[in-house]
Formats: sequence, C-alpha cells, structure tokens
Amino acid sequence: MGNDQTRDAKRKTIIAGNWKMNKTVSEAGALARSIVEGLAAEPKGEALPEIVLCPTFVCLAEVLNQVKGSPCKVGAQNMDYRDSGAFTGEIAPPMLAAMQVQYVLIGHSERRQFFGETNDSVNLKVKAALAHGLVPVMCVGELLEQREAGQTDDVVRQQVVAGLAEISAEQIAQAGGAKVVIAYEPVWAIGTGKNCESPEANRVCGLIRGIIEEFYSGKNIASSVSILYGGSVKASTIDEQMQQEHIDGALVGGASLKAEDFLPLIKGGAKRLKSFSHA
Repeated sequence: MGNDQTRDAKRKTIIAGNWKMNKTVSEAGALARSIVEGLAAEPKGEALPEIVLCPTFVCLAEVLNQVKGSPCKVGAQNMDYRDSGAFTGEIAPPMLAAMQVQYVLIGHSERRQFFGETNDSVNLKVKAALAHGLVPVMCVGELLEQREAGQTDDVVRQQVVAGLAEISAEQIAQAGGAKVVIAYEPVWAIGTGKNCESPEANRVCGLIRGIIEEFYSGKNIASSVSILYGGSVKASTIDEQMQQEHIDGALVGGASLKAEDFLPLIKGGAKRLKSFSHA
C-alpha cells in the first residue's frame, strides 16, 4: 500500500453496483432488500464504504424505497444534460434529484460504444449533474486496440481533461457538496472475465490523479477525488485492488447482480477503511 496517509480523511471509499439492463422492478427490490439485510447481519460499529446501487430507471423508486434507513445510496445509470423538453425517452437531472437519487453514472463505456456518447456529451452531463446536486461518476477507459497500441495514457488523459472542461476546482471538491467521482474502466476488462492487474489499474488511477492535479494546478484537490476501478471486479480480486494507493473503490458490473457476490466486495471496501484507521 502507498504512503498517502491522508486518504481516509480526504476521500470516500466507494463500492458501486451497476446493474445495467437487468432486473424487473420486483427483482430489483428483492436484490436491494437482500443487500440491506446482509449489511444488517454484520457486526455493529464496523465502518462501511459508501455503497451505491445503480438500477435501471424503472426500478429506481423501488430500490430507493428498499434502502431507506440503510447505509446504501442509489444512483442512476445515465441522464440527459437538459432540464426538460421534447426529448422522448430521456431522463432529466431534476427528475433524478426530485427522487432523491444521489449518484449518476456518466460516460460508461457501453454508453460511449453503443449510444454515441462523446467526451463533449460527457462534459455536458457532468456539469448538469453538479448543477442539480447529483454526484457524477465519470467513466473513462481505453479499448483493447488502444491498449495494444500503447495509447492507454493518451486516451485516458483526453477523456479526463475533456470531461472536466469548464468545471471549477470548487465544484469538483467543495466540502459537503457535490463532488466528481472518476471511474477507470478499461473496456477490454468489462464483462470479459479479463482483469486489469491491480498494479496496472493502480498506475492508471494514479495517472488520473496526476492529470487532475495538473488540470487544477495549485488547487491541491487531486487527493480529495475518489477514483474507482471497474472491470470484472469480483470477490477474488477485491482485496488486492483495495490495497492499492490510488484505487478508492470499485464500479462493479456482473458481481453486483447477486447479494452473495456483492456483499464480499463491500467487505473489501470496509477492510480498506480499517487499514487506514490503523495507519
């Protein structure tokens, strides 16, 4: 583990489950309930990471209802950047905020790959999320061919810089208010069973932190930004990932669809918190 002893105080450890296009309303409610019950069965007084459940739009209300009074937060998987209008099929930020959704995934690789998301549209959505008090989880990451061509660092840099364009240091790290979370998700490791080795995932997350430091030169905010890793995260990899200096949590796909798979990942985040308290 690295020597950054201020991490526990400055930035959250976050375990987020992206349920993608899975679960009916009743199934999503049952999964959320199982997670809440699993957490309740743990010893009292244990520090937990920030837990974020991201169901489909039609399941948001049910999941919000099931997690009331629990440590779990709820996030949306996407949103439009506009407040309202003739945009059939889209969901506006004020709608999410009114439901008391707290997080929103922005620029997930599947949105970029299949639905035409660009760095510019990601930037518009990040701005809109912040304007409405939602915490954007801005996703960045390279394709397999980009990694094989040695372009990982350039691609990630471009995505981070473009995504944060015209967003002030005060917005990204204001105390007690909306913050920006970054998720590094190498596209070649998502849903493939392939895992980016922890030291390499940590290197890229460290690169992202360095880019933020450069972007907000002199503002000293990079150490307060939570950076997650996403890409076939599972129980067998979480402990090593959570021991890395620059990985502050996980954006989990397939392993978030069953409580028995997701709860061990939450425990992995809790171990990270415990290691800080003993530092």
